[in-house]
Amino acid sequence: MNPRPPWAPDEIDVERPSAARMYDFFLGGSNNFAADRRLAQEYLQVLPDLPAIARAQRAVLHRAVRFLAEAGVDQFLDLGSGMPTVGNVHEIAQRANPEARVVYVDVDPVAAAHGRALLGRTPHTGVVLADLRDCAYVLGHPVSKELLDLSRPVAVLMIAVLHFLADRDEPAAVVRRYRDATAPGSYVAVTHATDEYDPVMAKRAEEVYRKASHHMHYRSKLEITALLDGYDLVEPGLVDMIRWRPEPDPGPDPLGGDVTRYSGYAAVGRKTT
Repeated sequence: MNPRPPWAPDEIDVERPSAARMYDFFLGGSNNFAADRRLAQEYLQVLPDLPAIARAQRAVLHRAVRFLAEAGVDQFLDLGSGMPTVGNVHEIAQRANPEARVVYVDVDPVAAAHGRALLGRTPHTGVVLADLRDCAYVLGHPVSKELLDLSRPVAVLMIAVLHFLADRDEPAAVVRRYRDATAPGSYVAVTHATDEYDPVMAKRAEEVYRKASHHMHYRSKLEITALLDGYDLVEPGLVDMIRWRPEPDPGPDPLGGDVTRYSGYAAVGRKTT
């Protein structure tokens, strides 16, 4: 048995790896348990590029939030927000607009607890402990109702989270519920792992994640496109994530710009009606 860290909520099973805390480990964070680190190391045996991929996903998040803020969006719903880390959504959005409102949603109690501790009294921000599949609960939560005005455009962020929904969870229906609940002019931003470049690796990776709190489900570009039905994709559409509106001078790429090693797509879509 591993000792329980003093900051861990009593209801947390520290022996069960959490996808959110594993992601924190891949990003170099410290808010994870020994069980999370063991399974993360096992995953790295299958996909040693994962730390670079995780950082690339965060970079897409930053670029998408800046794009959305510049487009005039001042409300953000970050679904599956994970553990707090450098460059959180409210930091990016409120740099562009100090009045921007952000609601973080995660099903992991540790992620939610740390999010609340990090935010403290940060204005216009809040955290909801919830399963993103329950759109009615998420949007009906007092924090969401206080911060989000659903009669105006909202940016729904689904970064590195839809691949944790199985087909039986009907991920397209989950996305549709948020689309239907938000006003015209709202957006969705997604990244999603794909099995198109290395199906053998993807299958092995899925097997590792069967031991975690949430299982991994790699999908094809066609399948990911179907999840975004009802949104008009902004340029450049659904593309390899490192190619979604890259920075003019992004600096050295640890994977040499090889999209097959990143194995993930990204897109931002706008609801027009």
